[in-house]
This record gives sequence, structure tokens and C-alpha cells, in this order.
Amino acid sequence: MIDLKSMTPEELEAYFKQLGQPKFRAMQVFRWLHGGAVSFDGMTNLPKELRERLKAECLLTVPQVERKQVSKLDGTMKYLWRLGDGNCVETVLMRYKHGNTVCVSSQVGCNMGCVFCASTLGGKVRDLTPAEILDQVIFTEKDSGEPISNIVMMGIGEPLDNFDHVLRFLALVNHPDGVNIGMRHISVSTCGLVKKIDKLAQLGLQLTLSVSLHAPDDETRTGLMPVNRAVGVELLMETCRRYFETTGRRISYEYALVDGVNDSDAQADRLAQLLRGQPGHVNLIPLNEVAESPLKPSRRVRQFQQRLEGCGITATVRRKLGGDIDASCGQLRRKRILEGEGHTPEEGLT
Repeated sequence: MIDLKSMTPEELEAYFKQLGQPKFRAMQVFRWLHGGAVSFDGMTNLPKELRERLKAECLLTVPQVERKQVSKLDGTMKYLWRLGDGNCVETVLMRYKHGNTVCVSSQVGCNMGCVFCASTLGGKVRDLTPAEILDQVIFTEKDSGEPISNIVMMGIGEPLDNFDHVLRFLALVNHPDGVNIGMRHISVSTCGLVKKIDKLAQLGLQLTLSVSLHAPDDETRTGLMPVNRAVGVELLMETCRRYFETTGRRISYEYALVDGVNDSDAQADRLAQLLRGQPGHVNLIPLNEVAESPLKPSRRVRQFQQRLEGCGITATVRRKLGGDIDASCGQLRRKRILEGEGHTPEEGLT
């Protein structure tokens, strides 16, 4: 089946030309798809014969709400979307004064193995298609009735491990005839795949790169993030410097504070030393507990921030949203797996 929603307008033009259709059909269909159409029958400005052919030849992805949680504290909305093959991914809608932000997933599961993240439990099942990533934005906005102005790719999966599909998603969601969210309103997170960071830098996109650092030394970082064995903090920081020199875009360094693991004054000083002279800022994250992990949230968040600021490093503390729901990455999907509902292939259940 042909995945029309993952196509650019130019590719759609080529497809409809092959069908003997006029060029303008491409943009008609593009607008329907990016407007949240749930069937080809509903595309009423297309000839009936064409709609029938599209139904026979093409895929139209429409995720279903498997679960939905709404925080009574701050209105944060957490979606568990069921995809066409039965797999599930998470999306979070967060409300800020500057507008609504949606956090999207890029993979079903994750292979990176970060010990503080529920998304990696069970490993990666598959990459999401560009359409499946885009659907999270379209249908979260449609279901919630809330306009979305910002996107963060910090949900389930490592975005740069699904590099080509993520790039295509970015082009699609940025298109003026589609959702039309500007690159400066999009953040892409990575645990530090250095070759892909270099590759991304060459594209010159005006997005924000968020690097999940979480420790200033190899021993601590490897203990939290096994991917560090193949990279190392020194190489990662060299790559980040190159990224800034190439793009001129400041990097956001994500740092989840774990009690007794990465939150000492000495580690704050080491982190400041790593970042000194390098444009960017540190986003300190109060850890969300995962039932399967012994790690606990730090009790020194404010002290760590003050230590960094005393060293001349800009550091902010991420506002904790959705504290009364399963708002952290992978929690809701993991809960569904453990409860044994709608068993899917990735869970190895029958």
C-alpha cells in the first residue's frame, strides 16, 4: 500500500501524474491529509473514481486513542495512540503561557537503554513512519481542540536513530500548506549519536537540538546511558561544538538529576567546566520515577542550579507537568503492557 501522507507535495504530484490526474490533485490531497482526513471518501473535491482507486492502492493512517489521561493539576494531556499494526506510542500535550507544546514519539520502543527511562524497557520494536509521527501532531490537536504551536521530539525512541523518517516528518510538519509549524518552534532530542549530529548540522535547519547529557564524566554517564560506551563525553562535546560552529544554533543540554548519582557539587563544577565558552544552556530535569528502576529524584535540584549559575552557566529547571498522571516518557505504554491489555507483537504475549 502506498503511504501518501509520508510523501512531499512534489512526490504526490509525480504520483498523480502517473495516474493521469492534473497536477493540482496533489495539493488537494496533501491538504486533506494534513487536515486530519480519516477516509478517502471524505475527500469530496476528488472525483469518485479517483477516491475508489486511492482506497484500493493507498494507506491512510488514522491512529486510535487507546488511552487518554488529563492532569487535574495543570491540564497536561497524555495520549496512548494505537497504530495500524496494534503497536502503541505516546504523545503529550503540555500547556504553557507561550502556547501549547506537543511531545511526540519517533519509534515504538527504544534501543538506547537509558536506565531512568521507561521507554527502553523491552527494547525497540520498529521505527515510526513520517506519517505516524505527523499523525501525533494532527490528531492530538484534533482530539484536544487545542492549537499546537511547538513540537518537541522527546517521546518514545531516539529521533536520530530514525534519521531519514524524522527529517521527512520535519519537512512535512513545516510545510506552509500543512500544519505549518516553524523550525524555530521544533526541538529534536538525542542521547548523543555523534555521526548523526554531524549529518544534521550540515542541513542547517533552524531547529533546537537538545542533547541528553545527564552526567559530566564517562563513568557516571555510561552507568545511566549505555550508549556512552560507544561515544564518550569528550567526543560528544567536540561534536556539539562543531554543531554550533556549523549552524550557529545554541544547544540545550538535558540533565535529569538523580539522587546521589549525578547531583553533587563536584559534578556541577565538572559540568560547568565542560560547557564553559560554549553557547548553550542546561535544562535541569527533576527525575520522574520508574517502577522498575531504583533511581530516585534528586533532593538538590536548586543547589545544583545555583552551583552552575555561580560558574557562569545558564541553567533552568524544567517545570514539572502532569504530576498526577503517567506523564513521563514510556510510562503509559509500559502500564498497558504490564496490565496485559490488547497484547501486541512487541510484548511477546499471546
